[in-house]
Amino acid sequence: MIKRVKVAVVGVGNNTSALVQGLALYRDSGSLVGIRRPVIDGLGVGDIDIVAAFATSAEKIGRDLTEAIFLPPNNFPRLDCDLPSAGVPVTKGLVDASEVPRVAAALAGAEVLLYSAPSGRPETARAYAEAAHTAGAAFINTTADPVARDPRLLDRFEAAGLPLIGDDLASQFGTSVLHNALLRLLAERGLTLVTSYQVNLGGTEDFRNLVENPNTKAQSKLNALSAADKVQVAPLGYLSQLKSQKVAHLNLEAQGWGGTAVSLDVKLTVHDPSGAAGVNIDLIRLAASALRTGQGGYRAEAASLLKSPPGTAI
Repeated sequence: MIKRVKVAVVGVGNNTSALVQGLALYRDSGSLVGIRRPVIDGLGVGDIDIVAAFATSAEKIGRDLTEAIFLPPNNFPRLDCDLPSAGVPVTKGLVDASEVPRVAAALAGAEVLLYSAPSGRPETARAYAEAAHTAGAAFINTTADPVARDPRLLDRFEAAGLPLIGDDLASQFGTSVLHNALLRLLAERGLTLVTSYQVNLGGTEDFRNLVENPNTKAQSKLNALSAADKVQVAPLGYLSQLKSQKVAHLNLEAQGWGGTAVSLDVKLTVHDPSGAAGVNIDLIRLAASALRTGQGGYRAEAASLLKSPPGTAI
């Protein structure tokens, strides 16, 4: 019988809401709608248990996880599933590196620590990575902050036999994935790219935070794109009325046979947290499998799920 993966999460926002609700939905229904890989190394989508959660919001601390995920400013919709109490109270997250031992102690029993807090806080991200290292857990960085791209930290995780996977997840079907596919298609069909751009608008707190702390995210988006020297990524825009939806606009200008013009405009609308959960479910299982087989450091199998794996720009 497969041993279920015990996961701790940092951040009780929309992405965690989508993950927690999705785990309950797929476990109960057996549906495979929206699932990229039903089984990874023997681990199914329902073989995941959230055993700890960390947040800094005073309103969420102390609440059961299944209650906290619906508190404002979270705005991901409720999925059609039964969601009984998780029995996992939300724990106060760390404020600075001095609290690493406390967090590491709270991780006892967790195999994987999923860092799903807002981007733009690199010191906090690295402190949680240190807590995972101390606790002997794999660490997944879903944010644009450089953690797996830190060679010294990556070497330490590898030496300890602990997976370190990051940085910045590539949404299941998001702007970067679609944009890169279109850029590759142009090249494969022999067209010459002239210019391209993308604009992203969203209504989650992640978007609000990224508007205020855009630097690492902008570079990470460029890391995910081929022909990045001809691509411009506009600053992210926050519109509260979009709630958990993201609206993206893509433009590509190219030249075909004889230098004739080709122009393509695409609009994409998705629930951003769903795109994150659809990737996190695979990253968690890859990390757990690597931990159980003693494969430390970065796992190359995760490359297609990330925008900024080790070796890309910071």
